[in-house]
Amino acid sequence: MNDQVIDHSTQAINVGSKSFAAAARLFDERTRQSAVMLYAWCRHCDDVIDGQILGHGQVDGDRSTGEARLTELVELTERAYAGEPMSDPAFAAFQQVIQRHQIPREYPLEHLAGFGMDVQDYQYQTLDDTLLYCYRVAGVVGLMMAKVMGAEAEPTLDRACDLGLAFQLTNIARDIVEDAQIGRIYLPADWLAEAGIPPDEIGLPQHRAALSTLATRLVELAEPYYQSAAQGLRDLPLRSAWSIATAHGVYRQIGIDVKARGAAAWDTRVSTSKVQKLQFLLGGGALALASRRMPVRPRPASLWRRPR
Repeated sequence: MNDQVIDHSTQAINVGSKSFAAAARLFDERTRQSAVMLYAWCRHCDDVIDGQILGHGQVDGDRSTGEARLTELVELTERAYAGEPMSDPAFAAFQQVIQRHQIPREYPLEHLAGFGMDVQDYQYQTLDDTLLYCYRVAGVVGLMMAKVMGAEAEPTLDRACDLGLAFQLTNIARDIVEDAQIGRIYLPADWLAEAGIPPDEIGLPQHRAALSTLATRLVELAEPYYQSAAQGLRDLPLRSAWSIATAHGVYRQIGIDVKARGAAAWDTRVSTSKVQKLQFLLGGGALALASRRMPVRPRPASLWRRPR
């Protein structure tokens, strides 16, 4: 294992996502390395498309030549699968992960297709459109992470995908106003029309009360996906289950806080405190242990289904 690749990936996660970095420390060493390297690739692709650095500076980021950037990312991904030498640290890390865990090529390509929706200014008319985006940018990351943790069974992969969907629905609710500043609107146009919010005015203060009802709707929509994802913990190694249960608690709390703040949800960015993270760390351990004895409920038929 190349120490430089590991160091680069660790730096990426420590700066790019403190929440995920904290949860990743709970993995066994081999799984943690792979999870961190996979995160570094996802973070790199996001940064390339948005012209930002490790998730920061999105509003001022350079998004010109997006199609060319996306094409290059797809080509590099294909070359990684072809076994060609990778000079970029993020792609060198990615190549090690896909080879080590036999991650299907369609997963990362689907992830890049999600960035393609951003580049092409995809219009989200219905909830299904929004859920497709959530699947591509987060659901397939759940699938890849599940493979890293040794999951193979389709029902377990479904639960991992559900967690990704829940995370992204939470992210959309938290970042509605910030995303609107760069012309990104992931709320279904149907919902905006019902709430009487013109798409080009989504970030204006006079619409905050109406916008908070839509954010609440997103948070409540995420809840059954969080519940479904928890059902998959029992199929993971205990330390992996602990890590995922911790991340599950942290992200779910962000949605709860967005809902509780109402129209003030976007005055400051919603995040969890160190004390809360510690609480979820402890609670995640208890949930991981409890999952070993948890009776499994069937996945609700009403939930969005990933493409097969």
